[in-house]
Amino acid sequence: MKYIKDTLDFKIEEPSVITLGKFDGLHTGHRYLMDAMQKGKEQGLKCVIFTFDIPPKAIHKDAYSVLSTNEEKAHIFAEAGVDYLVECPFTDEFRQLSPYAFLQMLKEKINVKMIVAGTDFHFGYQRSGTYRELQQYADDLGYEAVIVKKKQYKGEDISSTRIRARIAEGDMEEANYLLGYSYFLTGPVLHGNEIGRTIGIPTANQRPETFKLLPPKGVYAVKVLAEGKQYDGISNVGCKPTIEGINPMGVETFLFDYSGDLYGKDIRVSFLKFIRPEQKFGSLAELKAQMDRDILVCKKYLNAE
Repeated sequence: MKYIKDTLDFKIEEPSVITLGKFDGLHTGHRYLMDAMQKGKEQGLKCVIFTFDIPPKAIHKDAYSVLSTNEEKAHIFAEAGVDYLVECPFTDEFRQLSPYAFLQMLKEKINVKMIVAGTDFHFGYQRSGTYRELQQYADDLGYEAVIVKKKQYKGEDISSTRIRARIAEGDMEEANYLLGYSYFLTGPVLHGNEIGRTIGIPTANQRPETFKLLPPKGVYAVKVLAEGKQYDGISNVGCKPTIEGINPMGVETFLFDYSGDLYGKDIRVSFLKFIRPEQKFGSLAELKAQMDRDILVCKKYLNAE
């Protein structure tokens, strides 16, 4: 996949099928759009995802609100077989484009033959364009408009907002069902205070970006992709209340059956099930005893998967 970002100076000459949006999380609702794009792929068109590089706080008022960072999003799209990911800077010039002018811009930069969009699609200045305008301008601008109805689950639309709500409640099972994969965090392993190592449970420490949504503080059964292999594991999301001092929000993960050095390496931690809330213990011995119990619970759950 070719990843085009941080520039307005690009040109895709190959005939393409394109879909547009924020694509936060690339959930099962988005996959409907991806499936519809297969029609274009079968006609020999290149698959293009067009999105804007909008700062997370410009979209969401609260911190820890984004399902996928730009880097995580790019990885998901690459796995989905996308040919081009265009992450366009959201400049004042683009913000002011009328719906028609926006589509003209797409035609100039991308050889668009087919545009796939949902019924909730909005584009152009103040989001004034809808899928109806997309259909209206199709003949004039020379593309085919393919409109896809929203996918629902239990009578409600599948959306990033709905998934964020499930994750915020710690309901990882339903969140993962709506996503179509297990919610994950990717990032480098950092040096910590190595308390886990002193009690025989060494952990890989990660400190996510402040805009990355984390599930509630607590203990989780996880799967970990590290050095090209997958491991079962257990993670704690929180601020290490048993350890004295002010500790930043982070994720500590113990990989079962792993031995090696992960410092400085990226790992992917996928959250499968909430086990218990984070709590403060009176001593490291109490913490270790509880972690030993948590590990057994996680292994039982993961072995039953």
